[in-house]
Parts: sequence; C-alpha cells; structure tokens
Amino acid sequence: MTNDQFLILAILLSTVGMFLWGRWRHDMVAAASLLACVLAGLIAPRDAFAGFGHPAVITVACVLVLSRGLQTSGAVDVLARYALPKKAGPAISLAALVGLGAVLSGFMNNVGAMALLMPVAIQLAKRLDLTPGQVLMPLAFGTILGGMTTLIGTPPNLIVSGFRNQQGGGSFAMFDFTPVGLAVAVTGVIFVALVGWRLVPARQQSGVEGFETGAYLTEVRVSEDSKAAGKTLRELEQVLDEAGAQVVGLVRNEVRVNAPTPRHTVHGGDILVIEAEAEALANLLSSLGLKLEEAMSPKDMDDPEKSREDATGETSKGGDRSEKNPADAEKAPSGTSGDVVLMELAVLPGAVLSGRSASGMLLRTRYGLNLLAVSRQGQRSTARLRSLTFKAGDLLLMQGPPEAISEFAADNGCVPLAERELRIPDKRKAWEAGIIMAAAVGGAAFGLLPAAISFAAGVLASMALRTVPPRAVYEAIDWPVIVLLAALIPVAGAMASTGTADLIARFLLNHVAQGHAIVGLTLILVVTMFLSDLMNNAATAAVMCPIAIGTSSALGVSPDSFLMAVAIGASCAFLTPIGHQNNTLILGPGGFRFGDYWRLGLPLEVLVIAVSIPMLLLVWPL
Repeated sequence: MTNDQFLILAILLSTVGMFLWGRWRHDMVAAASLLACVLAGLIAPRDAFAGFGHPAVITVACVLVLSRGLQTSGAVDVLARYALPKKAGPAISLAALVGLGAVLSGFMNNVGAMALLMPVAIQLAKRLDLTPGQVLMPLAFGTILGGMTTLIGTPPNLIVSGFRNQQGGGSFAMFDFTPVGLAVAVTGVIFVALVGWRLVPARQQSGVEGFETGAYLTEVRVSEDSKAAGKTLRELEQVLDEAGAQVVGLVRNEVRVNAPTPRHTVHGGDILVIEAEAEALANLLSSLGLKLEEAMSPKDMDDPEKSREDATGETSKGGDRSEKNPADAEKAPSGTSGDVVLMELAVLPGAVLSGRSASGMLLRTRYGLNLLAVSRQGQRSTARLRSLTFKAGDLLLMQGPPEAISEFAADNGCVPLAERELRIPDKRKAWEAGIIMAAAVGGAAFGLLPAAISFAAGVLASMALRTVPPRAVYEAIDWPVIVLLAALIPVAGAMASTGTADLIARFLLNHVAQGHAIVGLTLILVVTMFLSDLMNNAATAAVMCPIAIGTSSALGVSPDSFLMAVAIGASCAFLTPIGHQNNTLILGPGGFRFGDYWRLGLPLEVLVIAVSIPMLLLVWPL
C-alpha cells in the first residue's frame, strides 16, 4: 500500500465515520473530505471545485427546479385526484397511491413527490381506518423505489452515469435504468400494497396536524362553466365532504342567504360562502371549477378569461404603496418582481388593523393585495368578506407580492404564521409545467441534447413562463445535496487515480467473492444497500462506483452490471429513518421509532436482491 493509498483510505474511512456519527451535516463532511484530499496533495487545487460543473450536479439542480414547478402549479394535485380510487379497499387504494408516488418519483424529485402526496396519504388512512404510519411508510418506500427507474429519478443514477462516462463508456441514457428498475419497483409496490403495509407498526400519529389554524371562511364565485352550476347544494355535498368543507352561506345579486337549504340550486354568478381548512381550498376549487371571489377585481366579474387568471394568482392588482386612483391601481404591476404568493397572517392584539375592514383600508389599492379568506376561532360572521371587521386573533389568508405582504404585516400589526404550502390551482401553469418537464425528459431521452443541457433549458423556460418564479428558483434547489455531490466527485476521482479503488476491489474479490463474478455482483449490491441505510444515498454511490468499476475490471467483466447494482443498492434505504429523506419525513407524522423501519424494510430489501440480480444478469450480461 502506497502513502497516497493510505491517506485516501484514511480520509474515506473518516468520511464514512462522520456520516454515520451525524454530528455534522453531510455537505460539511463532504467539504471537509475534499479539503483534506487537497491538503494531502491527492487532488490538485485547480481541480478541487471541478465537481460543481459536473453534468450530474447540474442535472440534479435543474430537476429540483422543474419538480418545484410541477408541485406549485397544482399539476400533481390534478393527477392524484383522477388517479386514486374514491371507495376501494386497502390493497387497491394503497397500490394506486404507492404506484402514483413511484411514477412521479421517476420524473421528479422523490422528496417532492412524497411531500405532495403526504396529505393525500393521511386522508386515505382516515378513510381506511388505518394509522397514518401504515400508509405513509408504504408511500415513502414506493417513492424511493420509483426513483431507480429513470436517469433523473434520483441523484445516485446520475452519479453512476457520470462514472460510466469518465471510464469512456459514455453516459447512460434516460431509460437505461428502466428494465431493471421497473421490475424492482413494480414488484416492491405490489408487495407493499398486498402484504407490506400489514408489517408496519400501528403507532399513534405525532405532528400530523401541524399547527391548528381553524377553518377559514372564504367566498368563491360560481362561473357559468363550473361543475357546480345547475346543481343543488345536496348534490355538491359529496365533493364538499371529501374536501372537508361546507357551504354556510350564498350570495345572489348582492343578497346573502345564511344557512341555505340543501334544495337551493346553484346558478352561474352565485357566490358561495364556504368554511374549509386552508389546505382543502385548492382541492375544492379545482374539483368544482370555482374561483376565489376576492382574487377578482370588480371589472373582471364580467370577463371570465381575466377572472380566471386573477383567481389563480397569475396577476395581482396594485403594487404601488401610495394612495392613488383605484383605476390606476388596477393597471399597476404586481409588486416589484411580479411574483405572487399566498401567506397566512395573524392579527395581533392592539393591531392597527383591529376594527377595520379590507374595503375600508383600500387593501387592494394601497398594497396590491387580495384577502382570500378569514379564520376566526370557529366563529362565523354574516358580513361579506370585504366588509368584515377584523379582530385580534383573526387569521388572514392573503395573496400578493411577498414584499407587499411583508409591508402590510409590518404596517398593521400582523405576524406571519409558520410557512406552509398553500396551492391555488392554475390549469394553464399546470399544463405548462408538465409540457416543460416532458420536453426536457424527451430531449435527453432521444439524445437531442445532453441531459444537463436539456434540463437547464427546461429551467430557463420555467423561469420565462413563471411556472417557477425567478425568485423561487434558488429556493427550490437543495444546496446541501449539491455541495455533497460536487465535493465527493473529486474525492471519488482520487480513489481511482491512486489505485485505492482497485485495492479495495481486489480485497473483496480475493477474500469474499473468490473470483466468482455473480458473487461479486451480489456483494457490491448488498454493501451498497447497507451503506445507503446509514449514510446519504448520493454519497454512497460516489464511494461505491470506483469500487464497483475496480471489481469488474479485476474480474474481467463488463462494468455496466456492477454500476447498475450500485444504482439499485443506493436507492434501497429501507432499514432506518436516516437513510433517505423520505424516511425522515414520515418519522413524526407516522409516530415511528428508529427500530420500526426494518419490519417492512428488511423483507423489502431481500425482495429487491432476489429480483434485481437475475434482472441485472439478463439486461446487463457480464
């Protein structure tokens, strides 16, 4: 063993130890490992930060941004509503939910897919009379499985593809991972839906409800083409019940009817006063084709196309903070950036806002904001939303530029609540986000452009069309993961250049595999799965790729099957809550303990090995 091999091996072992210790965040550990290699003379200073320009790193960042566009536009919400059965039993319902999570994870960030479907999973658990954890854990594992089916499904696949390219074999194509990954994912989803959920401990939920804000009272306008037009309130009850909402009033020709009877027929142009949780608003609006009344200006009431744009948040009136002619305010741009957000504000005791109303304050004219809904500790008011007098303790759902909302809160004694995702559906942006993602995937899949270039073009299109506002682009990127990948790529290169990867490979080959290629392939898969359960999956792939290439070289076989084994193993972190972010995400809502994951995770990992080894040998022959 040379001095360089000893140094890189010591740094590598220390890095893995720091990952397992968990005291430092993984990007800090990766940066420390990189700097240690530079100081030890294993990596030239000019090459230290070359990883930040690596195609895999660029592609991961771009996929995160495009995923945010699918998330915020409501595209996934629409898909979930149509794809999931309403009245099926546990097996079919779980298969549909977990299958949807797996499909989404193949084309968007799997953490984003998990976050989007968590509220759906919790509602499904209530309908099936299961604990949240019995639905959340299968969903988390399904989204992890789905990531292994495409090149962009998960960062380890991109890392594996990058190492293949460095070896002169070219990058893997978009769907090269699909034959093996799809077989594993489908088998895993079927197992989880039929048997696996029964192995999940029935823990009491913890933190599912988040912070309680109570139900909001909001006004929604029924357009002529709305699904609600022409139906009685009784006919709408099923949709309202599914969304956790109820109609508490109706306004027709500026006359309010309190507690309308179920026989009331809803007409186009009516305004329904609805009581619903904040998270249920988006689903309700999308299901019935309703528009938030207070997101529409008076002159737009007669213009359906314009009102559709305003109700979905594409435009917001005003933007100038000074007093001015209301007609001019209607023409002003929305804030300084043109971005529109939704935010919940609480009215503090003694606030300037107390005793005033939205119309009395000229809320839209002065601040360019829309008051979409009000929550008042379970109390109902007979006043219209725009004329409702605010009180201390009220919760306001505001729409407008973030700068304007912040200024309004500071001026009037309000404080923002904890940040939460409140998505008002926007069909046009949902279509645009879906088309952009499909075009980016197609460009890479058909070899029209390199993956990094294709997805970077998709990000630029998303910014131009504002499916992801420019302000939110950098917020959408998980920077610790980017730093982790960029730092470990040069370290992995040092493992190869010093011969350390070959050294480790020969040790495994001589003492464990004993020259048998299939045993060596299985060993690489199992070791990768074990490490992925204990440390970040991207870091695991970066560490194991050089070892896999060295092992295949020593055996005199193709490296492709060994690299694919690394990709599969790095995507199978099912034994601990720390192996994957989706496992961590469900720890609180599912009420889980550290030792709960292996009960479903262990048989699932055994199943993955049993399916993937034959498929690897069939699709990627040695």
